[in-house]
Amino acid sequence: MRDTAHGAGTGKLIDTHCHLDHFSDEELPGLLDEARQSGVAGLVTIGTRLSRAGEQIALAGHDKPDLRMWCTIGTHPDHVDEEHLPTAEQIASMADRPEVIGIGETGLDYFHGEDAIRPAQHESFRRHIAAARLLDVPVIIHARQADEDVATVLEEEYAKGAFPILLHCFASGPELARRVLALGGYVSFSGIATFPKCDEIRAVALSVPDDRIVVETDAPYLAPVPKRGKRNQPAWVAHTAERLAQERGMDKAAFADLTTANFFRLFRKAV
Repeated sequence: MRDTAHGAGTGKLIDTHCHLDHFSDEELPGLLDEARQSGVAGLVTIGTRLSRAGEQIALAGHDKPDLRMWCTIGTHPDHVDEEHLPTAEQIASMADRPEVIGIGETGLDYFHGEDAIRPAQHESFRRHIAAARLLDVPVIIHARQADEDVATVLEEEYAKGAFPILLHCFASGPELARRVLALGGYVSFSGIATFPKCDEIRAVALSVPDDRIVVETDAPYLAPVPKRGKRNQPAWVAHTAERLAQERGMDKAAFADLTTANFFRLFRKAV
């Protein structure tokens, strides 16, 4: 029943990571219509500040039978110095709603983050993981120039008790992917995988097992080829999926079905 309702087996896609709060109320209907027309059956709008969790929950209220919408809540590592950090239990309580299907995005960012805020990033990361463990929902991982520390934190926390993992917008080295996969995690690929000079990213995408790969836009960022340089939108996840299907030697509809099935296996609350 769920697979039929959500498009599995029909070549439909799920945009597993976008930021709808970056679009105006006036833009949203057109964006969602274009997503439907491009074969998107569902999307997840991702939280970047716990103080704005209500905005993500409200956006998930646009859920329709032909375009399912869910959200996550969390504080991005770039914002940890601007936000109050609740306990893991408080984060879990905020996320204990049907439309909230994951925790994050969270993680470590050493590109933007000053050395002084790294301890706060680590503490926030661990509390988000603990909240995900409490609810048994995926934790959405952001990693930038911090591969070793991200992997180490995940391994240390996993040793305390299992939790589902999604490494989003993969742009790291193959070792981080290997260590995440070893923990049973999933890896998501964005428009970066279509960029001409990103052969290493495509090589990692080719190496991810069939049952662990999903796709995303990270809209409004990182528009894929042939839309590169424009403001990204959920409809354009189709371009990333088509390129990855080509890399993996798959029919694009079959790859869409594969990634959609993976999404529902990972995000068990997405009913």
